[in-house]
Amino acid sequence: MGLNSNDLTIGDSYSEVIVDDLTRTQIVQYAGASGDYNPVHSDEKFVTEVAGYPTVFAHGMLTMGMTGRMLTNYVGDGRLTYYGVRFVNQVWPGDTLTARAEVAAVREEDGGTVVDLTISTTNQDEKFVLTGNATARLD
Repeated sequence: MGLNSNDLTIGDSYSEVIVDDLTRTQIVQYAGASGDYNPVHSDEKFVTEVAGYPTVFAHGMLTMGMTGRMLTNYVGDGRLTYYGVRFVNQVWPGDTLTARAEVAAVREEDGGTVVDLTISTTNQDEKFVLTGNATARLD
């Protein structure tokens, strides 16, 4: 069960907090799940002394995955036909992230109705960490 075109108007939006106080453990767990062991995500000495960052930071794909969960909470599982993002700022341990989807268009495509969404994820300072677009099939 998902949204239908009668439920949506251009400009409608949905948002949710996707992580409250991101922990280093969550970042390391994602490294293990994804196989991405880049030291900027887990090695404090490397990241501060070699890479020049103040501390480790989250994988962009972790933020994309959490934002994707917001999308499927909104439109329903198995409905996304497109999901693309840009990572625009780092996500740090301790960050609280809020993801938002806004209806940009409701249109016909391939004999069905789809919704185009503008996606953004911000941190607790309302700084964008991810922007993008998605399209989902409607009932």
